[in-house]
Amino acid sequence: MNRPNPSGGPEPAPVPLTAASRASLLRMARSAIAGYLATRRTPDATAMGIPIADDMRQPGGAFVTLHKRGALRGCIGELDPERPLFEVVLHHALNAAFKDPRFPPVGPEELDALHIEISALTPPVPVESWEDIEVGHHGVILRHGRASAVFLPQVAEEQGWDLETMLGYLSRKAGLDADAWQSPEARFRVFEATVFGE
Repeated sequence: MNRPNPSGGPEPAPVPLTAASRASLLRMARSAIAGYLATRRTPDATAMGIPIADDMRQPGGAFVTLHKRGALRGCIGELDPERPLFEVVLHHALNAAFKDPRFPPVGPEELDALHIEISALTPPVPVESWEDIEVGHHGVILRHGRASAVFLPQVAEEQGWDLETMLGYLSRKAGLDADAWQSPEARFRVFEATVFGE
């Protein structure tokens, strides 16, 4: 059942994906990275031999997160549901591996050490106040003027942050002062995620 949404109307339910589709998306992400390492070309999803079920073809936002021995190795995605989920996952698996500006590109020797996690997102919705944000349940998008930043729902729980601590780090991620989230100009959108990994 949809939860009540502080901005009015029901909050979108998390993306429904079968266990088989989750496994296929993870295989697709890994195959994309391995294929690019081998050929330096963007792989064709239909040539991978991985089934693309109907729920994978639905429009959806998603992030692909890479860890190596427990440490973040790359994380990139998109928020708005504008193209099929499987295309988003394939595209951002490559971006997380090779185009995250915080890290050097993944090398062939790292492939076996990577752990891949996918977060399939609900469409972001605005909230009236930061106090409407639920740590561990909501992913958060902060916008302040031209600056913006996003945290996935699992980030605050993984770091042991409470709401105000998380918003301070989110402000800094946007290139702002740590207390910028308290400004009347700060605007917030929230979303949920279906998170699954290898």
